[in-house]
Amino acid sequence: MFDAHLPEFFLVSTIFFGAGLVKGVLGMGLPTFAMGFLGLLMPVPQAASLLTVPSLVTNLWQALAGGALRRLLQRLWGLQLGILLGVACAAWLPATDERFGRMLLGACLLAYGLCGLAGWKPRPPARAWERVAAPLVGGVTGVITALTGVFVLPAVPYLQSLQLDRHQLAQALGLSFTTSTLALAALLAANRQLDLDGSVHSALALAPALAGMVVGQKLREEMSEALFRRCFFVGLVLLGAWLVAR
Repeated sequence: MFDAHLPEFFLVSTIFFGAGLVKGVLGMGLPTFAMGFLGLLMPVPQAASLLTVPSLVTNLWQALAGGALRRLLQRLWGLQLGILLGVACAAWLPATDERFGRMLLGACLLAYGLCGLAGWKPRPPARAWERVAAPLVGGVTGVITALTGVFVLPAVPYLQSLQLDRHQLAQALGLSFTTSTLALAALLAANRQLDLDGSVHSALALAPALAGMVVGQKLREEMSEALFRRCFFVGLVLLGAWLVAR
């Protein structure tokens, strides 16, 4: 019986290795990359459940690395609260079919890829407006997370607008992604889409994701990050467009 699942196992492992590779080079992109390709093989909720453990471990590692966690929590608590509330509110939305979830996922990937290629950077909100903007951005991110399993929009452009240095930005991304992962895992468990078997399968995906992350970190030291980022965003645009068109 196991032999019958070997092709699928190696294909999924390859996807997670590639996702870890992207995260190792860019400091982000594991959920986006993995959900994009897993969405071609299986329903979005099943893909999101597979992503739970690799996403949680790698993002928690990223959030704890560095000395700015306390300052970031003080500044970004509204964003984290918004994410939690957004995911919780999404649980009350009417059920959607698989095609809608796939199209929404594709649209998110397409929009994110186009923004990346265009080099678009949103203007930073005035510090006084952060208390209003952060929960709103978090809420929208939470809803999109619940519907697609992708955490990037609009949280990533918002965090990029805060003019954090690259180390603080990486830590802030890890923090927000950790919150999104935990909230999504709770939602999937409540909907009985993440059970013990799903957790075991997700844990098996951790090894290739970590291996890819280590390789990616080494590649980052030897290659142009700008070139890799451009290729990454081109790939997201193509993949997102194909998902929308299916």
